[in-house]
Amino acid sequence: MTDCKLRTIMPPATFQAERKRASAFLYPMGFLCLFFLFAQTAKAVELDDARKQFVKGDYQDCIKTCQQAIEDAEYGEEWRLLLIQSFMAVGQYPKAQEALTNNLSRYFSSIQMKVLGHEVFQKNGDAEKAKEQFQDINYLVGTRGWAYTDAPNLVALAKTALLAGEDPKLVLTRLLDRAKKADPTYRETYLVSGWLALNKQDYELAAKTFGEGVKRFKGDPDMHYGLAEAFSSSDRRRMLKEIESALDVNTNHIPTRLLLVEHLIDGEEYEEANRLLEGVLKVNPWHSKAWAFKAVMAHLKGDTKAETEAREKGLKFWNTNPEVEHMLGKKLSQKYRFTEGASYQRAALKKDENYLPAKIQLAQDLLRLGDEQEGWQLASSVHEEDGYDVTAYNLMNLKDTLAKFQTLTNADFVVRMAPKEAGIYGERALALLQQAKDELCKKYGLELKQQVVVEIFNDSKDFGVRTFGMPDNPGYLGVCFGRVITANSPATQINPANWEAVLWHEFCHVVTLNLTRNKMPRWLSEGISVYEERKKDPSWGQTMRPRYRKMILEDELTPVGELSSAFLAPKSDLHLQFAYYESYLVIEFLVEKYGLDKLHAILKDLGNGVEINKSIASHTSSMEAIEKEFEVFAKKQAEELGPGLDWTEPKFGSLEKMQADLGKKSSTNYYAMLKQAQKALDGKDWKGAKVPLEKVIELCPISVGPDSPYLMLARAHRELKELDAEKSILDKLAKMDSQAVDAYKRLLEIATGEKNWKSVKENGERYLAVNPLSSVPYKFLAQAEEALEQPRDAVRSYRTMLQLDPEDPSEVHYRLARQLFKLNEPDAQRQVLQALEEAPRFRDAQKLLLEINRTQKPKAPTNE
Repeated sequence: MTDCKLRTIMPPATFQAERKRASAFLYPMGFLCLFFLFAQTAKAVELDDARKQFVKGDYQDCIKTCQQAIEDAEYGEEWRLLLIQSFMAVGQYPKAQEALTNNLSRYFSSIQMKVLGHEVFQKNGDAEKAKEQFQDINYLVGTRGWAYTDAPNLVALAKTALLAGEDPKLVLTRLLDRAKKADPTYRETYLVSGWLALNKQDYELAAKTFGEGVKRFKGDPDMHYGLAEAFSSSDRRRMLKEIESALDVNTNHIPTRLLLVEHLIDGEEYEEANRLLEGVLKVNPWHSKAWAFKAVMAHLKGDTKAETEAREKGLKFWNTNPEVEHMLGKKLSQKYRFTEGASYQRAALKKDENYLPAKIQLAQDLLRLGDEQEGWQLASSVHEEDGYDVTAYNLMNLKDTLAKFQTLTNADFVVRMAPKEAGIYGERALALLQQAKDELCKKYGLELKQQVVVEIFNDSKDFGVRTFGMPDNPGYLGVCFGRVITANSPATQINPANWEAVLWHEFCHVVTLNLTRNKMPRWLSEGISVYEERKKDPSWGQTMRPRYRKMILEDELTPVGELSSAFLAPKSDLHLQFAYYESYLVIEFLVEKYGLDKLHAILKDLGNGVEINKSIASHTSSMEAIEKEFEVFAKKQAEELGPGLDWTEPKFGSLEKMQADLGKKSSTNYYAMLKQAQKALDGKDWKGAKVPLEKVIELCPISVGPDSPYLMLARAHRELKELDAEKSILDKLAKMDSQAVDAYKRLLEIATGEKNWKSVKENGERYLAVNPLSSVPYKFLAQAEEALEQPRDAVRSYRTMLQLDPEDPSEVHYRLARQLFKLNEPDAQRQVLQALEEAPRFRDAQKLLLEINRTQKPKAPTNE
């Protein structure tokens, strides 16, 4: 093969036979060559028309056009190739094989025919014949490689090289890049290059390649489909846009339709997914991937007979095709059913032990199940076999990172963290997880028989790789797979988030996923976790807020039966957060109306394979009734937020225009009052700001977040030196908002000044639940612990501060030395010496050193 390793010396027997038959046919035809040359231009126009039929999805018309052209003695192999491709597109695999075998002899030196032949024989389950096509290609390239340097042949060679397991990067640079230079207008180059990147999970390169293709080949459904696949794991909205563009050109484009089906399955919209699949199967009744998706949905319904029938139909012509079991297992794993998914990957590998997609999927499934030894072995194996597989490469780098982590354990948990973070808040995390287990397992009647693995990553890219196989992290704070939890550490946070609430939320997933054997819709799982957050601490989880109020009252609720789809392609981050909140509200509604025991019964049903809507109906009411009742419940909740406020959103930005637009309503309008307060604060009119802010808070006491009126009012009180009022308003906010670090910090300052050590401890703990990697809370906590005569706790706080680069390390070393001296610890001397090393003229440290030396007992002499 050109620039690649595949070589043979002697021509295969089949190839010799084909060449002999071709010679007998071609030599008498030599006198017709001149005729074909002159006819070629006119016939090229007809061929382009046939290609357009294929691109638009008019496959049956394309078949008729090609057959007529061949009947009219059209010689070009392009007609035959297009005919075979059309037969393949509509699932007529035996006819495709017949057309192929009728032409292999005639076009014995065509690499394109033989590459297509490999696929045709494979689809018909003839592995030997498929293999022979590669052998013939090897011989052709080895004996007349000079003949295959144009773009179509270079791309055909690239396909062959990839199927033969050649290095993908070499294929890209030595064949596909050359093909693009040889003919920048040849579309197959872009398609094969893009699919090479997609198959290796290099989505960025795939998006770039297909993006170029979309610009160069206007209205090409294959290019739009490739671009949709490139965005399928990172931007569902962009994916749907590209799907729409592809189907606008070719409504029968099966790969695009199947991508949309996959999206619907992810969103638990099974009825619509089945409807689309029926359309796909009308075009190609034997499409293996379509039947794999049928099998997925049958499996999820617990319909074993339908699943078996679907698998058999998907394997009708090629019963050793590993893709059917691989795709079935992959979709189950995406539903968090990793045990079942892993079993199907093993089934796929029995059919083809070298099928890398199944091998890397199995590796990830096992790692998510906690079977780390085999999981890492498989990932390493894939990486050795294919250095360009991005997922395998990322996983091996992650393995090196995890090897450097520190492990904390007890009877129920294995917690892995970066060593520095483990020393700072590892024990706190372990204690919180233990508390979650003790409370939630008892509440839901679960007995966990294995340790739960929790991995906390101080690099969000590592979290992304461990969780999704890719370094991109679409906004997740934590993820639970069943008995494995992955979480981002506070070090990765851009915006404050309460890591304790995150761990509680994720451990609740451990409980519900184990109770249901991972057989639960996403909305139910997320809703229960947020519900249990709020039961643990009312400041955790989601609360009603102005934007949610607006969305509910303007009919943006997702029907309960479709609620999982709201997590897939949200319009914005706000809509994603609203999906969590709505899911929580559904659980709140069900428990309030029907009781917690009904929720337990639903979870038990799911574990036994009962479909969610049936279970809800059997224990509560029909889904139709539930959705109507829930809508009333949710709207009532929304209306109870600030019922005395006017919530009309003004059309204009300035305060004056707002007031003019709203008229008398402006005096009670939420947005106008906040605008009035902000204008007063900007103008340092502190008293003027208080009036609207106090009114907003009076009419809407629950108001949290970065734009909370509580923070604005606290600032006005502070500027007016109204300390008690400032403290009161911040204390109210702190009890409602689990992420209000600015409020916690100010309360720490006030409490320290007042020597209110109870308040210092309370707000210090609140601060640590958001950011234990800041020296701020430890500074205040240590002072409180000193004052409360708790030297051991103070030592712990000061030692932690030293790990966090405090502003004045000499002061911290000195204070630590004092507490150690009280405990008669020998390390006191070393700490005071370090204080003096930082600040040699530190008088108090000098005095402490003298005192330590005076009281220190001399060591007893030893005999040498």
